[in-house]
Amino acid sequence: MLPTIEWVEDKVVMIDQRRLPGEEVYVECRDYESVAEAIEKMVIRGAPAIGVAAAFGVALGFLKVTSQADADEGFSRIYQRLKATRPTARNLFWALERMQRIYKDSRNLPLPALQKRLIEEALDIEREDVEINKKIGSFGRSLIKTGDAVLTHCNAGALATAGWGTAVGVIRAAFEEGKKIKVFVDETRPFLQGARLTAWELSKLGIPYVLIADNMAGWLMQKGEIRLAIVGADRIARNGDAANKIGTYSVAVLARENQIPFYVAAPLSTFDFSLEDGGRIPIEERPAQEVKEISGRLITVADANVRNPAFDVTPARYVPAFITERGIICPPYQTH
Repeated sequence: MLPTIEWVEDKVVMIDQRRLPGEEVYVECRDYESVAEAIEKMVIRGAPAIGVAAAFGVALGFLKVTSQADADEGFSRIYQRLKATRPTARNLFWALERMQRIYKDSRNLPLPALQKRLIEEALDIEREDVEINKKIGSFGRSLIKTGDAVLTHCNAGALATAGWGTAVGVIRAAFEEGKKIKVFVDETRPFLQGARLTAWELSKLGIPYVLIADNMAGWLMQKGEIRLAIVGADRIARNGDAANKIGTYSVAVLARENQIPFYVAAPLSTFDFSLEDGGRIPIEERPAQEVKEISGRLITVADANVRNPAFDVTPARYVPAFITERGIICPPYQTH
């Protein structure tokens, strides 16, 4: 698999996910503003990957600070710009807060040493993310049996992380263990992360899959062709309500109706224990053009009124288990 994002000689290199699967093109970011724009414009997406990108953006931006006297102002400017990119994914804020703690703990170091320390921390976040995802996979693979057909929504694979993946990482771990499985990949309108990205990843990995439109999932569950669903998450509240790509809630309700398991795979950095429930999770609204166009081609009337919430919240009652790097967490979830 190609790397999602890398630190290369004082620049950040990431695959342009908007161009997949047709072209494998890399974007080079040489300042924090270009990292911020890459996050906003979906060059890079997926909660863990966004967190890594934000950490790299802080380190990259701080390399441009030229004097100790400007350090505090420079760090604050970089931090606030990256913080404002996307509101829903907890991992973005988790990574920025971690970089901020390192800055505060190390701010009395000489400037070159402080810059080096921030780069080291960002690289640690990247490395740890891969290790965490592999642990999620090792725990979650026990939930998948030979012969299972698994539905996944959006893209929660290597492209959504620093490597390996969360929900797709669980599927990958089961497949590499030798279990004969099939994956149903729904398109995930309007940005088509399933059709463009998950299908591309599974093709690279040699994992059998079937691409379906989003509105086919319920019928295939009813027919017994889909036997469980595994998705990722962008933010999980203290009570277990989980925000993920729009359409996830529908998948969860259909799974409950058809009595099949619905699991959420996510690192602990996705959990936001400051929020009592999912009603407090900020939901990003994306540009109308993402709904009105596919690959730049208009698919509706030009002046159509559009709603484009990028995420929805699945209530905890629909989630029988979370798959994390610490193991499989089952209800009752902590509420206080």
